[in-house]
Order: sequence, then structure tokens, then C-alpha cells
Amino acid sequence: MPPEAPRRGDPSRVLLDHAYLLHRRDYRETSLLLELFTLRHGRIGVIAKGARRGRQGFAAVLQPFVPLLVSWSGRGELANLNHAEAAGIGVRLQHTALFCGFYLNELLMRLLPPHDPCPELFGAYRGGLETLAAGEDLETALRSFELSLLEAIGYGLQLRVEAESGEAIRPERLYSYRIDAGPVPAGDEADAVHGMTLLALRDRRFDTSQTRTEAKRLMRRIIAHHLNGRALKSRELFRSSS
Repeated sequence: MPPEAPRRGDPSRVLLDHAYLLHRRDYRETSLLLELFTLRHGRIGVIAKGARRGRQGFAAVLQPFVPLLVSWSGRGELANLNHAEAAGIGVRLQHTALFCGFYLNELLMRLLPPHDPCPELFGAYRGGLETLAAGEDLETALRSFELSLLEAIGYGLQLRVEAESGEAIRPERLYSYRIDAGPVPAGDEADAVHGMTLLALRDRRFDTSQTRTEAKRLMRRIIAHHLNGRALKSRELFRSSS
């Protein structure tokens, strides 16, 4: 079912946008505060008044990893959720895949500015969840989404040429990745990665254990830079369970 267009003359009301729930918490005695990732309006915050009492009738569908159709109204940082329904069957994430799903949600909450439509990123998120649910390649799913998110917020990686010389990246050469510029030839720096790893990130294919390990280390450093030192709760949750 395609989303309906907002009613003319009522810009504060949005009808049936596709969405996923990123986070929910109790608010006062009967309501919920929700963070949603929507197709047409990006990340938004809404309040579901009376949802915990069942008055609205849609609290049960407000779960992570379930595709939704939502309607809301109001201006400002926190709108009122008027309607929510399932738009399909949610993916079932278990064990490590579940923690990976929480990680994707937390990255969106921490790094994606509110009210910034990113339809391509919405598709990447949906595809990432499907890959996690299939249990096919968790590492590739995470790296691919991290790259898509960085591109969406304007911090995409330079993965084709060396930053200073403009020469093509050489698979066998060691590089140090400068976040403000790109890859430069390196010696024995602790953060050095092989050119084949940068090319693997470019192509989003990780065929060797070396490229997977180096890509994870590099992306963790870059994500940490953009988080400005803020820790991710999903990583702590994963460590405490392992």
C-alpha cells in the first residue's frame, strides 16, 4: 500500500509514511515516546498518547524491525502519533543478529539529523535487516550500512584514489586513512590498512579474513570520530552478553 499524500492546506499532518521504530520509552503514566525512521521525513520523534493503556489500539505493532505505516500531526520537535499499522511481517533477529540490529538503530539515532529525508538510506536499512535475519553475512551487512549512513550524512569515504597523489589505490600498499582527506601511503602505523581493504569497502565485498578484520577496525575508528567520543550502548550490550 503506497503512502498517501499529505492533505493540502494542512502541512502539519502527515498520512501513512513508511517507517521503522528505532527506540521507545515510557512517558508519564500511559504514553510512549518514540523515535521513528521514516521514508519521506527521515528520523522523527513522536508521542503516542495513551498507547500503554491500549486506547490507541496500535501499541502492539510498535516494535523494532517491523515495517510500519504511520500518521502524525503537529509541529516542532515532538509530534503526536495518530495512527500506526504493520506494513508487513517484521524480521526475526536472534542472538548476534539481534545486537547488530540494535546497533543499526543506535547509529541512526546518534548520527542521522532529524527531519532529513534519506530514502536511499531507508532502503539500505531495510536491506540490512533482511540480510541480518537471513544470517548470511553479518559483517558485510554492518559495513555496508555504515558506509551508506556516512554517505547520507555527507561524510562518505574516499575509496578510489590516494588523497595526495590522486593515483589509484594499490591493493598491496599500506594506507593510513585520514578522515578529513582520505587514504595516504603509510609505513608501520598502528591504524594502517591494506589497499585491498579499501577496495573491498568500495565494492562492499569482504572475501578474506584480513579485509574483514581491517575494515572493521577502520570503520570503528571513523564511526567513533563522528560520534565525538560518545559510547554506543549496543556495543556494551553485546560485550556483556558474550
